[in-house]
Amino acid sequence: MKNILLIMPYGSVGGMERLALNFYNQYKSQGYTVKAIKIIQLDSDIIHFGEDEIALSKVDFYQMSFLKRFWFYCKTPFLIHQIIKKNKITHSISFGDMANVFSSLSFTKEYKIGSIHALKSVEFVTKSFLNTVFKLAFQSTYRFFNKVVCISEAIKKDLLEKCNYKFPKNIQVIYNPHDIKNIEELAQFPLESNFEEELFKHKVVLFLGRLSAQKAPWHLLKAFSLLENRDNSIKLVFVGDGDQNITNHLTQLVTQLGIQKNVVFLGRKSNPYPYLKKASVLVLTSYYEGTPNVIVEAIVCQTPIVSSNCTDGIRELMSCKEYSVAGDLITTESGIITPNFYKGSLDIPIEEAITKEEIIFSKALKNVLYCEDYASKLIENRTQLLSKFNLEIIATTYIS
Repeated sequence: MKNILLIMPYGSVGGMERLALNFYNQYKSQGYTVKAIKIIQLDSDIIHFGEDEIALSKVDFYQMSFLKRFWFYCKTPFLIHQIIKKNKITHSISFGDMANVFSSLSFTKEYKIGSIHALKSVEFVTKSFLNTVFKLAFQSTYRFFNKVVCISEAIKKDLLEKCNYKFPKNIQVIYNPHDIKNIEELAQFPLESNFEEELFKHKVVLFLGRLSAQKAPWHLLKAFSLLENRDNSIKLVFVGDGDQNITNHLTQLVTQLGIQKNVVFLGRKSNPYPYLKKASVLVLTSYYEGTPNVIVEAIVCQTPIVSSNCTDGIRELMSCKEYSVAGDLITTESGIITPNFYKGSLDIPIEEAITKEEIIFSKALKNVLYCEDYASKLIENRTQLLSKFNLEIIATTYIS
C-alpha cells in the first residue's frame, strides 16, 4: 500500500496548488493514504485537503521577523522528516522550488519526487537570497530526488542548458494532468451575481490567474486599450488577486488609458471555470511560464486563447502537431501565440509607450474576438488537444 505525501508552499488557487489537489483526489480514489503539507496555511486559502492537511505555519513569511523566518527555514526540513516517519510515507511529491528544497533536505528514504513548473533561468534574473539557494540546490541537494518532473521539454532544456543542473539522469518530462470531467462539471455552475451574468453577456477578454510581475498584466491593459471599442461592447475581466503593488499599478494604468468603463477586477474565485466557459477569449501576457494550467482549462471549456510566447511549452499545449506562422503570429488549433513581452526585467515598467508586442497582441485579440473560426477549430480539435493530459495515467507515472 502506498502512503503519499504532497508538499506545497501555499493553498491559493495557483496552478501548482490545483495540480496538488488533482493528485490528492486521484490517489484517494485509488485507495491510497494521502497527506498534504502546506508550508504556509492562510485563512484565505482556496485549496483544502480536509483532515489530511498539515500546516507548518499559519503566519506568512512577510509577517515573520528576519530571525523567525530564518529559523523557520532551518527547522522545516526536520518537520517534514518527522511527518514522513510518523505517517510511514512511501512516496512524496513536492511542488515548486521551496517545497523541493525542503523535501531534498529532509533526509528520508521514501521515493522522492520533485517538480519544476517554470523557466528557472528567467526567474533567476531577479537576485534574492531564496533564488541563490534554489540555484545552488540544482547542483547539490537535488541529487536526493528519485525523479524530478519538468512539465515541458522547454523547461528541461532550460534547466540543463542555462541553470547548471547537475543530475540529468533523474529528470523526466511529464505534462500537468487535468481532471477534465471535474472541470466540465464545475464550468456548468452559474456566476456568483446578476452583475456578473450581465457582464458576461458582452464579449469578454478574460485574464485568469495571479496578478504578479511574472504575468505582466500591464501589457494586456495597453493591448486592450488599442481595440476599437467605442460602444463599450468588449470587456476586460480579471479573475484573481495578487501583489498589492501590482494591483495598484494596474488600477492607475486603467485610469491613464481611459478604459475604466471596460475593465473589471472580480478578485479570486473558488470556482473560476464558469467565468472561463462564458468568456470570448482567454489571454496570457506572461514574461515566462512552464506549461500554464489555464491554457488546458480554456481548451476544456472550449474558449479560444491568445497568449504571448512566454515559453516553447505554450506551443506544446496549444497545438496538436502542426501550427502555422504568419508574420509575428503563430496560429494553432486552440488560438494565437504572439511574441514574448520579456525584455530582461521583471519589474513594473517605467516606460509607458505602446510597444510593438502590444500592438501585435491587440491584433491577435481582434482576430479571435471577431472571427468564429477560432472557436470552431478549437472545438473540432479539442479531444486530440486534451489527450495528453489524462489525470489517471499521469498520476500513476509520477509515482512509478
